[in-house]
Amino acid sequence: MRFDSVPMPPAVEARPRDVRGYPVPAITPWQGDEPQFALTDYERSANCALERRCSVCDTLMPQGPVWRVVGAAESAAIAEALAAGRPYRNLAPTMEGPGHRACMLYAAMVCPYLARPNARRRITADGAPDELTSAVVRGTARGGTGAVVGFGDYEYAVTGTRVLFRFLDVVEYLPHEHADAHLAELRAELDRRR
Repeated sequence: MRFDSVPMPPAVEARPRDVRGYPVPAITPWQGDEPQFALTDYERSANCALERRCSVCDTLMPQGPVWRVVGAAESAAIAEALAAGRPYRNLAPTMEGPGHRACMLYAAMVCPYLARPNARRRITADGAPDELTSAVVRGTARGGTGAVVGFGDYEYAVTGTRVLFRFLDVVEYLPHEHADAHLAELRAELDRRR
C-alpha cells in the first residue's frame, strides 16, 4: 500500500516532510535538509520521554495506555504469554519510544521496515550494533509477524548517551505480517478522535 493512500492522523499531517512527502517522526534527526529515518535523535527522544510526548507526532500523550510497534521476536513472546494467560513484561530496555494509538498504527503501515516482513534497514545507517541494537542488524530482513501493542504504561531512563524505555502491562495486541491489515483499525481510530 502506498504511504499517501494511508489516512494520516492530524498531528502527523502537521509534521515536516521529506522530499518524497513522508512525514518525519518527532525523534528522527536531520542532516541538513534530509531526515535520517534509520536513526534516533537523543535530544528529541529525551524531550518526548520527559514531557510524555508521542515519538511520532510530538504532541502530548494523555495519562493511560501508550502504544509502540514491535518486531517479530517481541511479538512472538507477547503472543505466547497472552495465549498462556500469563502477564508479559520485557525487562530488556529499548530505545524505541511510545506514541498514540493512531500514530503507531499509521507508522506501522507507512514505515517500509515496520510494514513488511521482507523489508530491510539501510546498511548505511550510522552506529555499530551493541547489546541494545544487535537484534537490528543493518541489511537483514525484519521477518516474522510484527504488532502494534498497547501498554498500560512505560518507564524511561535518560542516560548520558541514550534514552531507554520499558513497557508495562499489555492492554492491546494487534499482530500483523503486513501492516496494511491495520487499515480498518486506523480509520476507526481516526473517526473516534473526530
